[in-house]
Amino acid sequence: MTMLPNYSSQDCPRAWEMMPWVLQDSATQEQGAWLTHHLAHCEACRAEFEQQKRLQQALSLPSNIEVDMEAGLQRLLGRLDAPAVEEPQRARRSGWLTRALAAAVLIQAVGIGALGLKTWSAGDSATYRTLSQEPVAPVTAGAIRVVPDASMTLADWNALLHSLQLQVVGGPNDVGAYTVAPTAAAVSQQNTLQQLRAAHGVRLAEPVTDTP
Repeated sequence: MTMLPNYSSQDCPRAWEMMPWVLQDSATQEQGAWLTHHLAHCEACRAEFEQQKRLQQALSLPSNIEVDMEAGLQRLLGRLDAPAVEEPQRARRSGWLTRALAAAVLIQAVGIGALGLKTWSAGDSATYRTLSQEPVAPVTAGAIRVVPDASMTLADWNALLHSLQLQVVGGPNDVGAYTVAPTAAAVSQQNTLQQLRAAHGVRLAEPVTDTP
């Protein structure tokens, strides 16, 4: 007759390591007997073993079984509404609260889905803007968006604006672009653009329009 060792809490890690082998019928007879003896004295390991057994049974089910979500939800709500044997008033209040939360989650999920569908449907008509465009700033007549080089000094920048009769009316934005506008109405935007693009230290110059 095989003598089984006495129970000890230090054996719990060994029991957890042995559970998968026993569930898969890969453990020896001595290992199975040792685990059975340990589970008889350890409630925590016994609960863990039952959970692993249920998980193994769930994984062994066929994958092509159709799941009726509506029936499952109704069973869940029925279980939540079922009064408990003890403390019926508290259980009833808890059941209604849980049911209300479940309904709120379902409504929120439907709303998010509808919002996502609406956003996807309107995706083709969404306004396209480059990083250099300011989303809500009003467009000044003759305004030009300029990206100066990082090596350009403040004195050179001010001298360039003064020579072209320009002033900064916006910026810089996330890409370092400034919006400049003529100080005199007679300044030609096209001529100013050509001079800016030819100026040393200017990386980009483009007219600002009110259309994307």
